[in-house]
Amino acid sequence: MAVRPGLWLALLDIVLAAWFRGSGAQQSATVANPVPGASPDLLPHFLVEPEDVYIVKNKPVLLVCQAIPATQIFFKCNGEWVRQVDHVIERSTDRSSGLPAMEVRINVSRQQVEKVFGLEEYWCQCVAWSSSGTTKSQKAYIRIAYLRKNFEQEPLAKEVSLEQGIVLPCRPPEGIPPAEVEWLRNEDPVDPSLDPNVYITREHSLVVRQARLADTANYTCVAKNIVARRRSASAAVIVYVDGSWSPWSKWSACGLDCTHWRSRECSDPAPRNGGEECPGADLDTRNCTSELCVHTASGPEDVALYVGLIAVAVCLILLLLVLILIYCRKKEGLDSDVADSSILTSGFQPVSIKPSKADNPHLLTIQPDLSTTTTTYQGSLCPRQDGPSPKFQLTNGHLLSPLGGGRHTLHHSSPTSEAEEFVSRLSTQNYFRSLPRGTSNMAYGTFNFLGGRLMIPNTGISLLIPPDAIPRGKIYEIYLTLHKPEDVRLPLAGCQTLLSPIVSCGPPGVLLTRPVILTMDHCGEPSPDSWSLRLKKQSCEGSWEDVLHLGEEAPSQLYYCQLEAGACYIFTEQLGRFALVGEALSVAATKRLKLLLFAPVACTSLEYNIRVYCLHDTHDALKEVVQLEKQLGGQLIQEPRVLHFKDSYHNLRLSIHDVPSSLWKSKLLVSYQEIPFYHIWNGTQQYLYCTFALERISPSTSDLACKVWVWQVEGDGQSFNINFNITKDTRFADLLALESEGGVPALVGPSAFKIPFLIRQKIITSLDPPCSRGADWRTLAQKLHLDSHLSFFASKPSPTAMILNLWEARHFPNGNLSQLAAAVAGLGQPDAGLFTVSEAEC
Repeated sequence: MAVRPGLWLALLDIVLAAWFRGSGAQQSATVANPVPGASPDLLPHFLVEPEDVYIVKNKPVLLVCQAIPATQIFFKCNGEWVRQVDHVIERSTDRSSGLPAMEVRINVSRQQVEKVFGLEEYWCQCVAWSSSGTTKSQKAYIRIAYLRKNFEQEPLAKEVSLEQGIVLPCRPPEGIPPAEVEWLRNEDPVDPSLDPNVYITREHSLVVRQARLADTANYTCVAKNIVARRRSASAAVIVYVDGSWSPWSKWSACGLDCTHWRSRECSDPAPRNGGEECPGADLDTRNCTSELCVHTASGPEDVALYVGLIAVAVCLILLLLVLILIYCRKKEGLDSDVADSSILTSGFQPVSIKPSKADNPHLLTIQPDLSTTTTTYQGSLCPRQDGPSPKFQLTNGHLLSPLGGGRHTLHHSSPTSEAEEFVSRLSTQNYFRSLPRGTSNMAYGTFNFLGGRLMIPNTGISLLIPPDAIPRGKIYEIYLTLHKPEDVRLPLAGCQTLLSPIVSCGPPGVLLTRPVILTMDHCGEPSPDSWSLRLKKQSCEGSWEDVLHLGEEAPSQLYYCQLEAGACYIFTEQLGRFALVGEALSVAATKRLKLLLFAPVACTSLEYNIRVYCLHDTHDALKEVVQLEKQLGGQLIQEPRVLHFKDSYHNLRLSIHDVPSSLWKSKLLVSYQEIPFYHIWNGTQQYLYCTFALERISPSTSDLACKVWVWQVEGDGQSFNINFNITKDTRFADLLALESEGGVPALVGPSAFKIPFLIRQKIITSLDPPCSRGADWRTLAQKLHLDSHLSFFASKPSPTAMILNLWEARHFPNGNLSQLAAAVAGLGQPDAGLFTVSEAEC
């Protein structure tokens, strides 16, 4: 009776499984299972075993087995027998031994491999048997080969000085098999075996031990495997040489003016590739010694020369005196608008006010502190009243009315040149070597006891310097800098993640008598049960320290933090480099990711790319992406969405669906793209993106309708419904328009604050003393929902000043003064006269 092939394989599977379980043999190598009593010499042994192989694109792969002696050979893949009809079998007899031999081949397709989900990989192995038993071959793993398009890290442009070391990082795209990496210098391969000054690390970074002028070039990281070859964006490396002076020449002969000179040239070496010019003068003059210079006035020509020079000098002096006299007379016309500046230094003592001109009723010139500076701040401190009453009541509606149009800003004649000179001056100090050479992410200003504010436009980063934070008699040149995370090495341990930008304010070590307030965004969803948040500060030696554990602050600490949904306000009496770091305490900890979809403004070819950005939900990250897309010629094609990314070790997946096949063709070879979890969670890359490449069937196609899904496995997700015309639809273009970044973003003096200076002093004087009826600073903190910080406010000399400073930091420039006025006026102070300001006090 004949046995059907399917039944035969099933029975064979049961028998072999029993033998294998009984033997306890491993499944990853060749295993023999003899029949009891049979000769082990007649067990099958493999002449050819299946080997690991990769499926490239859609081409099936061939697996081969050959064994002797063998009466049957079958393949088994992922625990299931391959159908007998899928085997190609060749039988033969070994000439030397006369034993039967068999060779079996099967094809494995991409579809078969893709059916296997989960962590298990697709594998196959051969089982051969003879009359003496069975033998099992090694497992051969079949993997789908691919190479992502986007590099995990690309090299960045650098400017380095001569003989300085260069490190260009490169993390190739994810791929199977892993990509091999090579480097190109101006399109020529870099061969470390031919240049001992260059080597490539195990992490694929290109290292130049000592930079030479010849190393100035465009460097490209190239990744390749059996599927594709990818090129990173080229990084321009400029090796510059700072100029140095040649030796001085010999002194010249003594001239008629009894001086001689010497010169030198900036040529040893000359500045190259944008290096700095030589400091100092190239010409030096000095008087000759008495032995070298003998005065003779015997000739009439010499006498006439000296008389003429004296006459010219006298005329110039007279002209200068006339100009000074004219200037003083004109200045007298302005003196009627000048008020005594003692109101800024002596509280609210009445001072005399001269009648103001009708055409400028709000002009007030604040004379500077004579012990500090000659900088003049112009503008009004308090609105004038034209009515007969010498006082006006500070009621709910007018208690904190804005000042006049005066701007207390520090004027610079050449902001660009001063900014470059300021950065250049800082770069001479070791601590500031890591500051960016440009000024687009930097603000700076000169401040005294009046205080002020620094802001980096479109980043949410600012530094509030309250009045009297800088000691009287001191002037500080203060800067505020935003760093790119890849430029600053911030070590993170365990489950820690960077939640904020890395910000520097300085210079470090300056003396402050009041805390300043540093404001910056963060992308965490703060919860005491899911996060442990710490403020880190970098020391001058470069190490990072935890200076504050949020939720465990001590009032006596030098640092304090008010954490809100999207921003943190850091009180600090020491300037330096700061970052907010979070450590997840549970899988409920989430970071906010902003999702942005960009596409080309103009499409001149059939290919059309949609770029999906995943970035920290902070203004600085958004600014960087918008500026990048502006350079790439991209436009926003959907409203931004927010995705909550969990600490669950699951990756982020992106896919595109419902692309109309009659009009468009997707070039994506896989069903979705994936961004690894740790690339997002560590926070050292502010943004990541994936590209969906589409191709129009016809050049006339202009309408695109599809869906883009972005989701975390077992987590939050967002769906974008795209439906627009790629040639003329710009309805989302203005959603991310950046404000103008012209000028130096610094406000100095009273114009940096919403609350007028005199009224601020009145509020502080009235609310600082304890009041039994509760009309003091504690009630004000409760009304402003700041009562959780009472112990911190109480530890400061003026608790009210700390509250008002925090209000200024949180509400500039669009704060509602009426709400603050209502909170102050509603405290129930028994003496309403405490909140009045006389004409003399203004």
